Amino acid sequence: MKPSFNKQLTSLPTVDMYFCIVIMDFYNNKPILIKYIAVLILTSIFFGCKEKNQCKSTYFGGKIINPKTNNVILFKNDIALDTFYLNQNNTFLSELPYIDEGLYYFKHGYEHQYLYLEPKDSLLIRLNTWDFDESLVFSGIGAERNNLLIDCFLETERDEKTFYSYYDLPPSKFRKRIDSTENLKLDRFNEYISMYPKVSDKFKNIFKMALTFPLYTRVENYPMAHSVKMNDAIHNKINNNFYEHREKISLDQDSIMYFYAYRDFIISRLYNEVYSLGHEISSDEFTTNLLNTIAKNMKNENSRNAMLKQTFITHFYSKSSCNINKQHFNTFLNLTTNSKDKKLVNQLLTDINKIQAGVILHDFKITDLNKTKRSIKTIIKDKNTVLFFWNPDYMSKEFIGSRVKFLSNKHPSLKFIGVKINGDPKDLMKELNINSQFYLELDSKANYFLTSRMPRTILINKNGEVTNGFASISSRKIFRQLESFATK
Repeated sequence: MKPSFNKQLTSLPTVDMYFCIVIMDFYNNKPILIKYIAVLILTSIFFGCKEKNQCKSTYFGGKIINPKTNNVILFKNDIALDTFYLNQNNTFLSELPYIDEGLYYFKHGYEHQYLYLEPKDSLLIRLNTWDFDESLVFSGIGAERNNLLIDCFLETERDEKTFYSYYDLPPSKFRKRIDSTENLKLDRFNEYISMYPKVSDKFKNIFKMALTFPLYTRVENYPMAHSVKMNDAIHNKINNNFYEHREKISLDQDSIMYFYAYRDFIISRLYNEVYSLGHEISSDEFTTNLLNTIAKNMKNENSRNAMLKQTFITHFYSKSSCNINKQHFNTFLNLTTNSKDKKLVNQLLTDINKIQAGVILHDFKITDLNKTKRSIKTIIKDKNTVLFFWNPDYMSKEFIGSRVKFLSNKHPSLKFIGVKINGDPKDLMKELNINSQFYLELDSKANYFLTSRMPRTILINKNGEVTNGFASISSRKIFRQLESFATK
């Protein structure tokens, strides 16, 4: 992380800051009173401004209930701008002296949400990590904009089930549903603009995008979803008017590529284009064509590289197999210009080749949560075993814990062993038996086939033979693979 450029507000009058924290703790269950915190904080800030120029900064703070980590990280696109540390009351408040108007996002633990900041904003958040998005409330200067955006996000999630039922409809009727919903969204947009005529053009664009782009994403998803539900090659029955939204959307807006409404549309748009060529999504041809389509349509180098990496990794793990198609690797390596991504994928390819199906797993040491080194051969002896290596940089322990708990309950005859690649004995998954959780130390021979440090699941039968050297617990294919494995 770069050195912090923010000014943590430890210089605020001690009494004022303490009073703000007490109020926040006392009213934990009454979020409506958070506006008074903003008033107290802003009063302290402005009384502290002895010169006019001192009051031009942007302030960002808030309270995290049931925190997952001790910090909140602010991002612009994929760049971490600053880290704000929680105090003993799980609150933070910091000054951002130099900030441009635009879209940002903050991350806490493994979850994130979006912010729209303008110079001189004084924005507070309040959220409970047990219900991250639904509990998020903004207050202070700039809160109106941000509460609108979080409402749009939650509304998009709620609408997902409704629109899923519409995928049964023929194209003309589906498009009518989209158009009528879009009209309602635009009415809402115009009403807001009439109430707040001085809002910036930049925010107008983001707000309109948050309202309408999820609808365009559903239009792009329609052919694939309809075909899956109805077993109907609907592409042959769709005319150009169905995609009229495409005429007004550029595929290369780098400044908003990390905004969910735009990013999801771009991904769906490119997937749909490749699907229209007649390739099944699970096919090797689809993956290769998709990588080439991304490279062709996305002109911005950073956005293109990020999308290529995301697509390659997603499709690789969906295969859940050590039987790889090297053409995918070569296509990716030829298209990306990011040297770090090339190194990562080359390491991944090397790791795959080091353990293949049919070989006897060599012994290595893993360390239990009592810091005792254990032999993997002793642990898995005479048991069909699912050995999964995980890394919190790629997958949260909450997801892994719930996923493995489900799979182990479904297949009680299998032994599940979890090993954290980046060793930290403090990372306990509460959902899983403590005796099945381990981590790697630097001298473990397992590091030999984990040079990429990426997640990897190995299926090993009771004779110690590898039956799948690179399965994936996040893949849909793992269900069928484990059913077969459990009977052997």
